[in-house]
Parts: sequence; structure tokens; C-alpha cells
Amino acid sequence: MKTETLAALQDARTKRTAVTLATRLSDAAETLIYLDKADGAMAGDATLVSAARRAMAIGRSETIDVGGQKIFLNVYVPPPRLIIVGAVHIAQTLAPMATLLDFDVTVVDPRGAWASSARFPGVKVIQDWADEAFQAMGLDVSTAVVTLTHDPKLDDPALESALRSDAFYVGSLGSKRTHAKRKERLTEAGITEEQFARIHGPVGLNIGAKSPAEIAVSILGQIVEVRARRLEALAGPKVIAA
Repeated sequence: MKTETLAALQDARTKRTAVTLATRLSDAAETLIYLDKADGAMAGDATLVSAARRAMAIGRSETIDVGGQKIFLNVYVPPPRLIIVGAVHIAQTLAPMATLLDFDVTVVDPRGAWASSARFPGVKVIQDWADEAFQAMGLDVSTAVVTLTHDPKLDDPALESALRSDAFYVGSLGSKRTHAKRKERLTEAGITEEQFARIHGPVGLNIGAKSPAEIAVSILGQIVEVRARRLEALAGPKVIAA
């Protein structure tokens, strides 16, 4: 691997940018393919670029045949990320559970008494308003967002930002009545019917959860289910030109 290629891959990792390194096996020619651009010897091959972006979408490296040439697609995608808005009791169980499933977990809450490393050991905690934190972090297709505060001042800005992003999952705690009132507020804020429909609310799988720990299980189960279905859909039949 070339030095400049390695540097580009490290930069992509730091920025949580998905990229595929396409290597032609016959001569080791390299091309870096991103979601919005391609750079390298084979950057002009539309079939290759399309195949590389599909591989990124499903997160799977593979060897393909393009025009009689064997090309290895080495996929580098950011790990799934869970952003929990609200440093509440449910979050204290949800955060470590998600970490065990290899999610990159961040808890966001401007209330310093709640959002502390003492209450969330080993988890990144940001004491800031969610919409401002999201702007700095960036929400990509590997990100899930869950709001748990029950406070519109904290939850609504987070939901507005999440619904306008590429986040693969958006969930919000609250009853059906709370969700209906939430819809009224977000509609006034400019959220469309289609965007609002992305919210999983009341959040979590219907497993009869009552305790904070049980609710955390139902939320994480739903996130895993949504992510699996998305990847399954993206991994449909492929067509590669020979």
C-alpha cells in the first residue's frame, strides 16, 4: 500500500468517512472511492465506482470482476454509532449494552449534574445541547440517535437535526400521546410528514418492558433490527459488468 493511500485511509477514519480501496490484482493499481468522489488510476471506471459504493453500503469487502480484471474492494466504514440524548437512568444501561455490541456510544446532555463520567464510565459524554453537538459531530448513515429526556427543550432540537440527517435510526421515548404532541411541535418547526415518520416512537420493541434496563433492551433490540434490515436490503442482487 502506498504511503499516500495509507494517509488517506487514516484521514477517513478520523473523519468517520466511508471509503473503499480498490486494488487491481494484476498490477496493484490503487483507487480510493468515496461516496462523493474517486481518486486513482481507475477513478473513471463507472462500473467499478458503483460496485465500490455498493460494497460500502453493506460494509463488505470482496473481489469482483470488471472488464476481465480482478479487483479487490477493501471496504473501510466507520463503526456504528449510537448517540443518546439525555443522561437518564435508561441511558446508564443502554450505553454499556451498546458498547458491548461494538457501537461507538456518546451521551449528550447539557445538564452537568447528569452528564458526567462518574455516571457513564468508559463512555464519551458531551455536556452540550444536542443540535450543537450534532453539528460538530456530524450524523452519518452509520449513526443511530435516541432521545430520552422527556423534555421538549432538549429532545426537539435533537430530533429536528437527526431527521434532517442521514442517521439510519431515530427513536424517542414517550407515550403515544406524547408522540402526538411532539408531531405538532416538529411540524411547526418545519419537519415534513415523511421526515417525522422516521421516528420510532414510542421507542423500542414491544416486549412489555417496564424497568429502565428492560426499556434499554427494547431500544437496543430495535436499533439492531433496523440496522440489519437496512443492510439486508442493500445487499440485494448485484450486477457487475464482465
